[in-house]
Amino acid sequence: MSDSLQLHRDGAVARLRLDRPEVHNAFDPALIAALTTRLQSVAADDGIRVVVLEGTGASFSAGADLYWMRGMASASERANREDALALARLMRTLDTLPKPTIARVHGAAFGGGVGLVACCDIAIGTPEARFGLTESKLGLLPAVISPYVIQAIGARQARRWFASAEMFDAAEALRIGLLHQVVAADELDAAVQRQVGLLCKAGPIAAASAKALVRRVSDGSDGESVDAANADLIARLRVSPEGQEGLAAFLEKRKPAWCD
Repeated sequence: MSDSLQLHRDGAVARLRLDRPEVHNAFDPALIAALTTRLQSVAADDGIRVVVLEGTGASFSAGADLYWMRGMASASERANREDALALARLMRTLDTLPKPTIARVHGAAFGGGVGLVACCDIAIGTPEARFGLTESKLGLLPAVISPYVIQAIGARQARRWFASAEMFDAAEALRIGLLHQVVAADELDAAVQRQVGLLCKAGPIAAASAKALVRRVSDGSDGESVDAANADLIARLRVSPEGQEGLAAFLEKRKPAWCD
């Protein structure tokens, strides 16, 4: 694994920690590749139930590394496209990861850092966290991360923040839907752990399937197709070993086996 990314595993919980504190955990090609590869590995590990994404040092992630951006400015259009596709693969991998994900956000989350937050299922931050989609100041746009940010905050909000490049605080991030919860810095770990506990009480297959269900219902398909797919899903879950165990545990007033 790259030195810029650390994995800490505690039972069924994997913590992926961006570890470039000297540059506020800014992206470079090595970090993008390492995080994509590690997420793919986590996706295939049946022993992992929850993934927490966090950063070391003063910030969550300040987006693109300055030296990387400087190098890409002099590269060809083809090279820039390939570079952007690597970041797109990272965001898509995180967004579709078949495990619940939690973003533990402190300090700066700019550009691609906002994309990581938006791709996670649950995002918890501190009052001191700061956010920005500042690409338009450079004559650019947050194009690669736009599907996830727009899904998180809505088109109306995105039109403002994409165009203005204005910075905003944790209270505003909470108001527009980028964060789910804001807690004091000394309560951040406890708040994350509470969500981990709740997710670990859910059926593993059900929790892993939740985001796919939301995506399918939200994609604009016709009502009859959505109804049919949802009926198929709940029927499969009800007769599956997990569904049977969950219902039996409820009726018998005991914890399901996956909580042992």
